[in-house]
Amino acid sequence: MLEEYRGSHALVMGIPAGGIAVAVEIARALCLPLDIAVVSKITLPWNSEAGYGAVAFDGTVMLNEELLSRLNLRKQEIQNGIKETGQKVVRRVTMFRGNRPLPDFKRPVILVDDGLASGFTLRVAIKALRQAGATNVILAVPTAHSESVQTILREVEAIYCPNLRSGPSFAVADAYEQWSDLDEQEVKRILHEFEDRN
Repeated sequence: MLEEYRGSHALVMGIPAGGIAVAVEIARALCLPLDIAVVSKITLPWNSEAGYGAVAFDGTVMLNEELLSRLNLRKQEIQNGIKETGQKVVRRVTMFRGNRPLPDFKRPVILVDDGLASGFTLRVAIKALRQAGATNVILAVPTAHSESVQTILREVEAIYCPNLRSGPSFAVADAYEQWSDLDEQEVKRILHEFEDRN
């Protein structure tokens, strides 16, 4: 699906953790450079899998106001969540990118994650890339919910997704024969292996 970008001047950017495993395969197959777009969701105090917002590598914060209106979170809890997530993002940027400057975004950026559920994390990544100068953002995900694709389509130039799903419930992991969370050490290993081969 992404064949037109093979050997071009496009840049593949993976969202850790799961998006890196997909991004590295895309970068290898298309002979493109790989970088990382660190974004993390702001999780609920009682559920580390569910989030009410996200923080990006440049400090951009986006909150899901609709969801927050239904939750009984105090302002201080929300501020603490933003602060803790921001610290996690800074730590991960240092861990995965070191002190390398951001790449030149005056070229197509293929933003990759392992799937598109609500799309909130991807939306904050797109916003941060735009603020950093990206004018041509292409989203590539192996699987996605059709409603989320329609929502996020307005924010990117194109979406490539071979496995589009619909229905009341959607989990990214359901589209995979084998799926597991990647820890930070696995992400570092994947990035180092890619660098060593290129």
